Amino acid sequence: MEDSRSDDSNLNPIRNRNPNPTPNPLSTIISSAQVWPTIDGPLGLTEEASVDYARRFYKFGFALLPWLWFVNCFYFWPVLRHARAFPQIRNYVVRSAIGFSVFTALLSAWALTFSIGGEQLFGPVYDKLVMYNVADRLGLSGLA
Repeated sequence: MEDSRSDDSNLNPIRNRNPNPTPNPLSTIISSAQVWPTIDGPLGLTEEASVDYARRFYKFGFALLPWLWFVNCFYFWPVLRHARAFPQIRNYVVRSAIGFSVFTALLSAWALTFSIGGEQLFGPVYDKLVMYNVADRLGLSGLA
């Protein structure tokens, strides 16, 4: 008898619409909370000012200041976390994240090339490429 009842409840789709019988109460709290564009929350910038700041950080990152791309990603972290929130700001922040990632990869590759490869990789040209002997080359150290 009990087996027939459990089969009937599984066959009736209207009766069990929620596939998760125990919903996560935390997800309802998070979804009802207000999303702010900056990490400051309500103390931060308005949405209009945030678009302006995100655009400035993104553009000045191209002026050989790529650390501003990191600042942009950090300051507007809530925009990166919530994909549908603030589409105007998100455009600049995602591009900043991509730019900073590319910059970091290139800088790391350059640093590792010189530190690992060194004189074995570059040969006699290595002494002209490195910067630690500039004083010796210019005769400023008094050793030459």
